[in-house]
Parts: sequence; structure tokens; C-alpha cells
Amino acid sequence: MKRKSGQDREITKNWKPATLAVRGGSARTEYGETSEALFLSSGYCYDRAEDAAARFAGEQQGMTYSRLQNPTVEMLEQRIALMEGAEACRATATGMAAMTAALLCQLSAGDHVVAAKAAFGSCRWLTDTLLPRFGIETTTIDAHDTAAWEAAVKPNTKVFFFETPANPTMDLVDLKAVCAIAKAHGITSVVDNAFATSALQRPMDYGADVVAYSATKMMDGQGRVLAGAICGTEDWINNVLLPFHRNTGPTLSAFNAWVVLKGLETLDLRITRQSENALKVATFLESRVAKVLYPDLPSHPQHALAQAQMVKAGPIMSLYVGGGRVEAHGLLNGLQLVDISNNIGDSRSLMTHPATTTHFGMAEEARLEVGITEDMLRLNVGLEDADDVIADLDQALRAIGR
Repeated sequence: MKRKSGQDREITKNWKPATLAVRGGSARTEYGETSEALFLSSGYCYDRAEDAAARFAGEQQGMTYSRLQNPTVEMLEQRIALMEGAEACRATATGMAAMTAALLCQLSAGDHVVAAKAAFGSCRWLTDTLLPRFGIETTTIDAHDTAAWEAAVKPNTKVFFFETPANPTMDLVDLKAVCAIAKAHGITSVVDNAFATSALQRPMDYGADVVAYSATKMMDGQGRVLAGAICGTEDWINNVLLPFHRNTGPTLSAFNAWVVLKGLETLDLRITRQSENALKVATFLESRVAKVLYPDLPSHPQHALAQAQMVKAGPIMSLYVGGGRVEAHGLLNGLQLVDISNNIGDSRSLMTHPATTTHFGMAEEARLEVGITEDMLRLNVGLEDADDVIADLDQALRAIGR
């Protein structure tokens, strides 16, 4: 493949985020295609046996096997790294593959992890269930309390793990302050940035060491494929993550990588419009339900922090209907436009009941501890006209007497 300007850091270093999302990482074959080529190949051939030996020894550039490298996946990795402001990136099959690999690649029995209580249900399963099985101690804290991070540090603490905004409580973590605490103790900070993406916040700009993603969400943005990504320094990616990634095989398919590349081209447009729609919808809901959690609302307890470290607040919010599961399910069942779905980041508006879907695997006590009650709903606002989404919510709320 011909290396074009999309992979030349000297050229791309002055490009703005929207340009990087369209052209970053691009490479062309001798055919000169405008859209990235899709390479559906599991293996590669060599001109000579010596070339194969040199590639496996790391002495020659080139592909060896698609569990390790694929031209289409490599373009996606380079684009995400450029957008994130990272030195390197590895793509994974799913977002949870990214979270799992980002933790397990650097942890051993006897290590300690400090993690946020408010997190995606599967991330809590990692910290609460999986890591302890391998002798890795975990402490979960209220992540919005910066002092709690310092207080939780032990001599064997190796990782801080959190997402901001958190799923589904929309808690924010002070990136600059918490990452500074991690650095002061030689701890690696791992940030799940799926709710925002680099279009809305870049954790590495605030000192984060590793940024992990479910690229299934806003990066694809249209509910088509599963994908994940992990960003970090070149040294960390190649010497800490890559041995784990290479030998355990959470590999992203070339087709899914190609789809996410196409999704990234419209990320800036989509997430800006969806954020604007979400603020309009959140403002409406504040007058109709018990409580709305959306960082761009002045009523959000961390509104000032959101303004400081995020460009916009994104398409996702949570709301407390008031009452319990009956009222929450009643609202869901009354929807005519908004779909009942546990996905997020889609161009369609979607709503789910976290207690019985995304966080069903958490113990009830743990759910209640972070505020996931029976009357909580999570809403992903899409690209529809915001007034149509509001009208649908209005009629569904009226149907349950709200």
C-alpha cells in the first residue's frame, strides 16, 4: 500500500479533529481508491522464506497474519490514535474486549485496582468478579469524589479505572486531578471514553495514560457493528498490550474496521447535532419527571466540570420517572418513535431500563448504591428532529399520568 498524507504525522499534526476523522490513517493501493480498501484476508504471502523469517523477527515491515495486522484495521488504529492524540492504538473485537485487555495486560496476582462504582455493568463485573478470581484486589469508590482516589491508593495499586461520563449515572471524573494523583504514585490511569469519544473530550490532554473505547457506540454511530479500541504510548501499546492482544486474540474483523472508518467520517457532525438535540430534550424532561441527569444542564451537580473538560455533553442522559418499575416500564411501553433498546450512540433515539438490562448483572445493593433505581431510564437522543422526540416522550409521559 502507498503511504499517503493520512499516515504522515508531519502532515497531520496541524490537522483539526474533523479533518483527522475523515482522512487520518488513510493509505491507498496502486489503484488510487478514494475510500479505504477492505482487505478480507486472514494471511499474507512472502516473496522469499527469508522475508517471512525477517517479519516474524520484527526486522522487516509487513503483514504476517490478520490476528496481528490487517491493512484495513491498521488504518482504523492510526485514525483513532491521531484523533485521540495518542502515539498508538490497537483495535479489538468489542468494547468489552478493549476494557478487559487494557486491564489484564498489565495486572498480576497481588496487584490492586481502584475503580469507579458507577460504571457499565460488564465493567463492574470485571472489577468485582473477574479480577478477584486471579488474585487482583479491587476497591470501588465514588469516582466524582477526587479525594477518594487518593485515599484508596495502596502500595500495590497499579491501575485507576473509570469512565466519564459514567454509565448510566452521568457522574463525571475530574480528569486532570485524578490523572495527576495516578502519576504521582506511578499508577496507570485507564479511562473509558465511550460516552464522549475524542470529538467531545480527549482524556490524554488531561494526563490519562490509556484510553479505551467501545467503538460500537458513537464511532460507528449507526448500530451496525461491534468494535473496540485501546490508545496509549507506543511503548505501552507494543510492550504491555501487544503481547496480551497477540496471544489471546480479541481481534477486530477487517469489515467491522472498515464500517467504523466510515462512521468516523461523520462523527463530528453526528455528535454535535445529537448533543444539541439532547440538551433540548433534557430541558423538556426536567419539567416532567422527578430528575434528569445530563451534564449540560445547569442542574447537573458537576455542570461546571463538564463545561471545563468537555466540548459538549453528548447524546446520552438518564432520568428518574418517579415511582418504580411499573412507571418506568409504562413509559417505555408507551413510546411510538423512540425504540426500546440497550444500545447507545446510535443515530436513532433509544431508551432502556438499566436495572433490568445493562446493569441487571449487578447486585441490587450495588445498583442502588450508585443510584440505579427501578424508576431510572437511560435515553440516547438520536438524529431525529428533537421536537418529534419530545412529542413522543410527552405522549408516553401523559399515558402514565406524568
